[in-house]
Amino acid sequence: MKSVYIHIPFCSSICTYCDFSKIYYDEKIVGKYLNSLEREINNTYKHELIKTIYIGGGTPSSLNTLELERLFEILEIFDKREVEEYTIECNIDDITEEKLMLFKNKGINRISYGVQSFNKRILKTLGRKHTKEMVENVIDMTKKAGITNINIDLIYGVDGVTLEELKQDVDDFLKLDVPHISLYSLIIEPHTKLYIDSFPTIDEDLNFLMYNYINNKLKECGYKHYEISNYAKENSESKHNLVYWNNKEYYGFGVGASSYIDNVRYDNTRSITLYLKGNYILNKNILTKRETMENEMILGLRLTSGVDKDNFYKKFNIDVEDVFNIKDLLSKGLLTFKDNCYLIEEDKLFISNSILIEFLE
Repeated sequence: MKSVYIHIPFCSSICTYCDFSKIYYDEKIVGKYLNSLEREINNTYKHELIKTIYIGGGTPSSLNTLELERLFEILEIFDKREVEEYTIECNIDDITEEKLMLFKNKGINRISYGVQSFNKRILKTLGRKHTKEMVENVIDMTKKAGITNINIDLIYGVDGVTLEELKQDVDDFLKLDVPHISLYSLIIEPHTKLYIDSFPTIDEDLNFLMYNYINNKLKECGYKHYEISNYAKENSESKHNLVYWNNKEYYGFGVGASSYIDNVRYDNTRSITLYLKGNYILNKNILTKRETMENEMILGLRLTSGVDKDNFYKKFNIDVEDVFNIKDLLSKGLLTFKDNCYLIEEDKLFISNSILIEFLE
Protein backbone atom coordinates (compact mmCIF):
# COMPACT_ATOMS: atom_id res chain seq x y z
CA MET A 1 0.00 0.00 0.00
CA LYS A 2 1.98 2.98 -1.22
CA SER A 3 -0.57 5.51 -2.48
CA VAL A 4 -3.22 7.74 -0.94
CA TYR A 5 -6.08 9.66 -2.53
CA ILE A 6 -7.78 12.44 -0.52
CA HIS A 7 -11.13 13.85 -1.72
CA ILE A 8 -12.05 17.45 -0.96
CA PRO A 9 -15.61 17.97 -2.29
CA PHE A 10 -15.90 21.76 -1.97
CA CYS A 11 -16.17 24.08 -4.97
CA SER A 12 -16.67 27.83 -5.16
CA SER A 13 -18.71 27.21 -8.34
CA ILE A 14 -20.07 24.02 -9.92
CA CYS A 15 -19.00 23.21 -13.48
CA THR A 16 -21.82 22.34 -15.84
CA TYR A 17 -20.28 18.98 -16.88
CA CYS A 18 -19.06 17.67 -13.50
CA ASP A 19 -20.58 14.55 -11.94
CA PHE A 20 -17.97 14.03 -9.21
CA SER A 21 -18.90 14.17 -5.52
CA LYS A 22 -19.00 17.91 -4.80
CA ILE A 23 -20.88 20.65 -2.94
CA TYR A 24 -20.68 24.43 -2.81
CA TYR A 25 -18.02 25.73 -0.45
CA ASP A 26 -19.48 26.38 3.01
CA GLU A 27 -17.13 27.48 5.76
CA LYS A 28 -19.38 25.93 8.42
CA ILE A 29 -19.18 22.50 6.80
CA VAL A 30 -15.45 22.56 5.88
CA GLY A 31 -14.28 22.32 9.50
CA LYS A 32 -16.65 19.44 10.27
CA TYR A 33 -15.61 17.68 7.06
CA LEU A 34 -11.90 17.93 7.87
CA ASN A 35 -12.55 16.52 11.36
CA SER A 36 -14.42 13.58 9.85
CA LEU A 37 -11.66 13.06 7.29
CA GLU A 38 -9.11 12.93 10.11
CA ARG A 39 -11.14 10.28 11.94
CA GLU A 40 -11.49 8.16 8.80
CA ILE A 41 -7.74 8.25 8.13
CA ASN A 42 -6.90 7.42 11.75
CA ASN A 43 -9.32 4.47 11.67
CA THR A 44 -7.89 2.95 8.47
CA TYR A 45 -4.27 3.90 7.76
CA LYS A 46 -1.75 1.25 8.91
CA HIS A 47 1.35 3.50 8.85
CA GLU A 48 2.87 2.16 5.65
CA LEU A 49 5.53 4.18 3.82
CA ILE A 50 3.69 6.28 1.24
CA LYS A 51 5.10 7.01 -2.24
CA THR A 52 2.32 9.11 -3.81
CA ILE A 53 -0.44 11.35 -2.44
CA TYR A 54 -3.14 12.93 -4.58
CA ILE A 55 -5.51 15.58 -3.19
CA GLY A 56 -8.45 15.82 -5.59
CA GLY A 57 -12.01 17.02 -5.67
CA GLY A 58 -14.18 18.93 -5.96
CA THR A 59 -11.70 21.76 -5.75
CA PRO A 60 -9.13 21.47 -2.94
CA SER A 61 -7.86 24.97 -3.73
CA SER A 62 -11.28 26.42 -2.86
CA LEU A 63 -10.30 26.07 0.81
CA ASN A 64 -8.84 29.19 2.41
CA THR A 65 -5.29 29.27 3.73
CA LEU A 66 -6.21 28.34 7.31
CA GLU A 67 -8.34 25.42 6.10
CA LEU A 68 -5.52 24.23 3.86
CA GLU A 69 -3.13 24.45 6.84
CA ARG A 70 -5.55 22.24 8.78
CA LEU A 71 -5.76 19.76 5.89
CA PHE A 72 -1.98 19.45 5.66
CA GLU A 73 -1.79 19.06 9.45
CA ILE A 74 -4.15 16.07 9.17
CA LEU A 75 -2.04 14.57 6.36
CA GLU A 76 1.05 14.65 8.60
CA ILE A 77 -0.08 11.24 9.89
CA PHE A 78 1.20 9.66 6.66
CA ASP A 79 4.76 8.37 6.59
CA LYS A 80 6.06 10.59 3.80
CA ARG A 81 9.78 9.89 4.10
CA GLU A 82 9.82 8.32 0.63
CA VAL A 83 7.11 10.36 -1.11
CA GLU A 84 7.97 10.79 -4.78
CA GLU A 85 4.86 12.62 -5.96
CA TYR A 86 2.51 14.84 -3.95
CA THR A 87 -0.25 16.32 -6.12
CA ILE A 88 -3.04 18.79 -5.49
CA GLU A 89 -5.83 19.72 -7.93
CA CYS A 90 -6.48 23.44 -8.29
CA ASN A 91 -8.67 25.91 -10.13
CA ILE A 92 -6.90 28.83 -11.74
CA ASP A 93 -9.14 31.45 -10.10
CA ASP A 94 -8.35 30.16 -6.57
CA ILE A 95 -4.59 30.58 -6.79
CA THR A 96 -2.56 33.18 -4.90
CA GLU A 97 1.16 33.41 -4.20
CA GLU A 98 0.36 32.69 -0.55
CA LYS A 99 -1.35 29.39 -1.43
CA LEU A 100 1.46 28.38 -3.77
CA MET A 101 4.08 29.01 -1.08
CA LEU A 102 1.98 27.01 1.39
CA PHE A 103 1.81 24.11 -1.08
CA LYS A 104 5.56 24.26 -1.66
CA ASN A 105 6.33 24.37 2.07
CA LYS A 106 4.07 21.39 2.76
CA GLY A 107 5.82 19.22 0.19
CA ILE A 108 3.49 19.51 -2.81
CA ASN A 109 5.62 18.87 -5.91
CA ARG A 110 2.91 18.53 -8.56
CA ILE A 111 -0.18 20.63 -9.35
CA SER A 112 -3.01 19.71 -11.70
CA TYR A 113 -4.93 22.69 -13.06
CA GLY A 114 -8.43 22.43 -14.51
CA VAL A 115 -7.86 24.75 -17.46
CA GLN A 116 -10.12 22.96 -20.01
CA SER A 117 -9.97 25.73 -22.64
CA PHE A 118 -8.99 29.31 -23.46
CA ASN A 119 -12.01 29.86 -25.68
CA LYS A 120 -14.44 32.24 -23.93
CA ARG A 121 -17.50 30.56 -25.42
CA ILE A 122 -16.34 27.10 -24.31
CA LEU A 123 -15.44 28.35 -20.83
CA LYS A 124 -18.91 29.84 -20.47
CA THR A 125 -20.52 26.57 -21.60
CA LEU A 126 -18.43 24.60 -19.10
CA GLY A 127 -19.07 27.03 -16.26
CA ARG A 128 -15.43 28.07 -15.86
CA LYS A 129 -14.51 31.57 -14.69
CA HIS A 130 -10.87 32.06 -15.64
CA THR A 131 -9.40 33.91 -18.63
CA LYS A 132 -6.42 33.14 -20.81
CA GLU A 133 -4.40 35.87 -19.06
CA MET A 134 -5.21 34.39 -15.63
CA VAL A 135 -4.00 30.96 -16.75
CA GLU A 136 -0.74 32.34 -18.12
CA ASN A 137 -0.11 34.32 -14.91
CA VAL A 138 -0.87 31.37 -12.61
CA ILE A 139 1.31 28.92 -14.54
CA ASP A 140 4.15 31.46 -14.41
CA MET A 141 3.60 32.01 -10.66
CA THR A 142 3.60 28.25 -10.08
CA LYS A 143 6.92 27.76 -11.84
CA LYS A 144 8.44 30.70 -9.94
CA ALA A 145 7.25 29.12 -6.67
CA GLY A 146 9.40 26.12 -7.56
CA ILE A 147 6.64 23.71 -8.59
CA THR A 148 7.42 22.81 -12.19
CA ASN A 149 5.66 19.42 -12.41
CA ILE A 150 2.36 20.76 -13.73
CA ASN A 151 -0.60 19.08 -15.42
CA ILE A 152 -3.30 20.93 -17.30
CA ASP A 153 -6.61 19.44 -18.44
CA LEU A 154 -7.91 20.06 -21.95
CA ILE A 155 -11.54 19.35 -22.87
CA TYR A 156 -12.46 18.94 -26.53
CA GLY A 157 -15.58 17.77 -28.34
CA VAL A 158 -17.86 20.61 -27.24
CA ASP A 159 -20.77 20.99 -29.66
CA GLY A 160 -20.58 24.16 -31.77
CA VAL A 161 -16.79 24.40 -31.64
CA THR A 162 -14.92 24.22 -34.95
CA LEU A 163 -11.70 22.37 -35.66
CA GLU A 164 -9.96 25.73 -36.21
CA GLU A 165 -11.04 26.93 -32.76
CA LEU A 166 -9.72 23.71 -31.26
CA LYS A 167 -6.36 24.18 -33.03
CA GLN A 168 -6.04 27.63 -31.46
CA ASP A 169 -6.75 26.15 -28.03
CA VAL A 170 -4.07 23.48 -28.51
CA ASP A 171 -1.52 26.10 -29.63
CA ASP A 172 -2.27 28.16 -26.52
CA PHE A 173 -1.92 25.10 -24.30
CA LEU A 174 1.46 24.24 -25.81
CA LYS A 175 2.75 27.77 -25.18
CA LEU A 176 2.34 27.17 -21.44
CA ASP A 177 5.23 24.66 -21.67
CA VAL A 178 4.07 22.24 -18.98
CA PRO A 179 5.26 18.61 -18.76
CA HIS A 180 1.84 16.89 -18.60
CA ILE A 181 -1.47 17.31 -20.41
CA SER A 182 -4.67 15.35 -19.77
CA LEU A 183 -7.12 15.19 -22.65
CA TYR A 184 -10.84 14.58 -22.27
CA SER A 185 -13.69 14.47 -24.76
CA LEU A 186 -16.75 16.14 -23.25
CA ILE A 187 -19.15 13.49 -21.96
CA ILE A 188 -22.56 14.74 -20.87
CA GLU A 189 -23.31 12.77 -17.73
CA PRO A 190 -26.74 12.41 -16.07
CA HIS A 191 -27.48 14.86 -13.24
CA THR A 192 -25.14 17.54 -14.64
CA LYS A 193 -26.36 20.97 -15.75
CA LEU A 194 -25.49 20.22 -19.39
CA TYR A 195 -27.62 17.07 -19.21
CA ILE A 196 -30.53 18.86 -17.54
CA ASP A 197 -30.31 21.62 -20.20
CA SER A 198 -30.29 18.98 -23.00
CA PHE A 199 -26.97 20.29 -24.33
CA PRO A 200 -26.27 18.52 -27.65
CA THR A 201 -23.40 16.11 -28.19
CA ILE A 202 -20.84 16.80 -30.92
CA ASP A 203 -20.86 15.02 -34.29
CA GLU A 204 -18.86 11.82 -33.84
CA ASP A 205 -16.77 12.26 -36.99
CA LEU A 206 -15.76 15.79 -35.97
CA ASN A 207 -14.95 14.53 -32.47
CA PHE A 208 -12.64 11.89 -33.98
CA LEU A 209 -10.95 14.53 -36.19
CA MET A 210 -10.35 16.68 -33.11
CA TYR A 211 -8.90 13.74 -31.19
CA ASN A 212 -6.55 12.84 -34.03
CA TYR A 213 -5.39 16.43 -34.42
CA ILE A 214 -4.60 16.84 -30.70
CA ASN A 215 -2.94 13.43 -30.50
CA ASN A 216 -0.65 14.10 -33.47
CA LYS A 217 0.15 17.67 -32.42
CA LEU A 218 1.11 16.74 -28.86
CA LYS A 219 3.35 13.91 -30.07
CA GLU A 220 5.01 16.27 -32.59
CA CYS A 221 5.79 18.60 -29.67
CA GLY A 222 7.55 15.96 -27.57
CA TYR A 223 4.72 14.56 -25.49
CA LYS A 224 4.51 10.80 -25.07
CA HIS A 225 1.01 9.35 -25.29
CA TYR A 226 1.33 6.92 -22.38
CA GLU A 227 -2.32 6.41 -21.40
CA ILE A 228 -5.61 6.80 -23.28
CA SER A 229 -6.19 10.34 -21.95
CA ASN A 230 -2.70 11.37 -20.83
CA TYR A 231 0.43 12.83 -22.43
CA ALA A 232 3.74 13.55 -20.74
CA LYS A 233 7.20 14.85 -21.48
CA GLU A 234 10.03 12.45 -20.60
CA ASN A 235 9.84 11.14 -17.00
CA SER A 236 6.75 13.25 -16.23
CA GLU A 237 4.07 10.54 -16.22
CA SER A 238 1.68 10.68 -13.26
CA LYS A 239 3.14 8.21 -10.75
CA HIS A 240 -0.04 8.25 -8.68
CA ASN A 241 -2.37 7.49 -11.58
CA LEU A 242 -0.04 4.72 -12.76
CA VAL A 243 -0.89 2.97 -9.48
CA TYR A 244 -4.53 2.77 -10.64
CA TRP A 245 -3.71 1.70 -14.17
CA ASN A 246 -1.26 -0.96 -12.97
CA ASN A 247 -4.03 -2.35 -10.74
CA LYS A 248 -2.11 -1.77 -7.52
CA GLU A 249 -3.70 -1.15 -4.14
CA TYR A 250 -4.29 2.29 -2.65
CA TYR A 251 -6.09 4.17 0.10
CA GLY A 252 -8.95 6.54 -0.70
CA PHE A 253 -10.26 8.93 1.96
CA GLY A 254 -13.13 11.42 1.86
CA VAL A 255 -16.69 11.53 0.58
CA GLY A 256 -17.10 9.65 -2.71
CA ALA A 257 -13.54 8.25 -2.58
CA SER A 258 -12.66 4.66 -3.50
CA SER A 259 -10.05 2.34 -2.00
CA TYR A 260 -8.46 -0.94 -3.04
CA ILE A 261 -7.13 -2.71 0.06
CA ASP A 262 -6.24 -6.42 0.48
CA ASN A 263 -8.13 -7.35 -2.69
CA VAL A 264 -11.27 -5.52 -1.51
CA ARG A 265 -12.68 -2.49 -3.32
CA TYR A 266 -14.45 0.06 -1.12
CA ASP A 267 -16.66 2.92 -2.28
CA ASN A 268 -17.32 5.71 0.19
CA THR A 269 -20.72 7.34 0.51
CA ARG A 270 -21.38 10.38 -1.70
CA SER A 271 -23.59 11.85 1.04
CA ILE A 272 -21.93 14.64 3.03
CA THR A 273 -24.52 14.14 5.79
CA LEU A 274 -23.66 10.46 6.21
CA TYR A 275 -19.93 11.13 5.91
CA LEU A 276 -20.01 13.73 8.69
CA LYS A 277 -21.77 11.17 10.91
CA GLY A 278 -18.90 8.72 10.34
CA ASN A 279 -20.83 6.44 7.97
CA TYR A 280 -17.94 6.36 5.50
CA ILE A 281 -18.29 3.18 3.46
CA LEU A 282 -21.19 2.64 1.05
CA ASN A 283 -20.04 -0.52 -0.78
CA LYS A 284 -17.53 -3.25 -0.06
CA ASN A 285 -16.68 -5.70 -2.83
CA ILE A 286 -14.40 -8.67 -2.12
CA LEU A 287 -12.98 -9.45 -5.55
CA THR A 288 -12.85 -12.92 -7.05
CA LYS A 289 -9.70 -13.95 -8.88
CA ARG A 290 -11.60 -13.54 -12.15
CA GLU A 291 -12.60 -9.96 -11.29
CA THR A 292 -9.03 -9.08 -10.34
CA MET A 293 -7.79 -10.47 -13.65
CA GLU A 294 -10.47 -8.51 -15.54
CA ASN A 295 -9.34 -5.32 -13.80
CA GLU A 296 -5.74 -6.13 -14.64
CA MET A 297 -6.61 -6.16 -18.35
CA ILE A 298 -9.16 -3.33 -18.43
CA LEU A 299 -6.88 -0.94 -16.51
CA GLY A 300 -3.60 -2.11 -18.02
CA LEU A 301 -4.82 -1.81 -21.60
CA ARG A 302 -5.48 1.90 -20.99
CA LEU A 303 -1.69 2.23 -21.04
CA THR A 304 -0.08 2.41 -24.46
CA SER A 305 2.59 0.00 -23.16
CA GLY A 306 -0.17 -2.55 -22.52
CA VAL A 307 -0.17 -5.64 -20.28
CA ASP A 308 2.98 -7.74 -19.95
CA LYS A 309 2.25 -11.42 -20.57
CA ASP A 310 4.89 -12.70 -18.11
CA ASN A 311 3.85 -10.28 -15.36
CA PHE A 312 0.26 -11.47 -15.71
CA TYR A 313 1.40 -15.09 -15.26
CA LYS A 314 3.58 -14.22 -12.25
CA LYS A 315 0.68 -12.40 -10.62
CA PHE A 316 -2.08 -14.96 -11.26
CA ASN A 317 -0.25 -18.22 -12.05
CA ILE A 318 -2.21 -18.65 -15.26
CA ASP A 319 -1.61 -17.66 -18.87
CA VAL A 320 -3.69 -14.67 -19.97
CA GLU A 321 -4.79 -16.54 -23.11
CA ASP A 322 -6.27 -19.30 -20.95
CA VAL A 323 -8.51 -16.73 -19.24
CA PHE A 324 -9.62 -14.40 -22.02
CA ASN A 325 -10.42 -14.77 -25.71
CA ILE A 326 -7.24 -12.93 -26.68
CA LYS A 327 -6.71 -14.79 -29.95
CA ASP A 328 -10.01 -13.55 -31.34
CA LEU A 329 -9.14 -9.94 -30.47
CA LEU A 330 -5.69 -10.37 -32.04
CA SER A 331 -7.12 -11.87 -35.23
CA LYS A 332 -9.57 -8.94 -35.55
CA GLY A 333 -6.73 -6.44 -35.09
CA LEU A 334 -8.30 -5.01 -31.94
CA LEU A 335 -5.30 -6.09 -29.88
CA THR A 336 -1.62 -6.34 -30.80
CA PHE A 337 1.09 -8.50 -29.25
CA LYS A 338 4.40 -6.63 -29.21
CA ASP A 339 7.52 -6.90 -27.00
CA ASN A 340 5.76 -9.58 -24.93
CA CYS A 341 2.86 -7.21 -24.20
CA TYR A 342 -0.78 -7.13 -25.26
CA LEU A 343 -1.77 -3.60 -26.23
CA ILE A 344 -4.30 -1.49 -28.09
CA GLU A 345 -2.64 0.24 -31.04
CA GLU A 346 -2.73 4.01 -31.29
CA ASP A 347 -5.33 4.07 -34.06
CA LYS A 348 -7.75 1.97 -31.95
CA LEU A 349 -7.49 3.89 -28.66
CA PHE A 350 -10.39 6.16 -29.63
CA ILE A 351 -12.70 3.09 -29.59
CA SER A 352 -10.96 1.43 -26.63
CA ASN A 353 -14.14 1.11 -24.55
CA SER A 354 -15.65 -1.24 -27.10
CA ILE A 355 -12.49 -3.39 -26.84
CA LEU A 356 -12.16 -3.32 -23.05
CA ILE A 357 -15.74 -4.48 -22.56
CA GLU A 358 -14.72 -7.79 -24.15
CA PHE A 359 -12.82 -8.63 -20.94
CA LEU A 360 -15.92 -8.50 -18.75
CA GLU A 361 -17.44 -11.92 -18.10
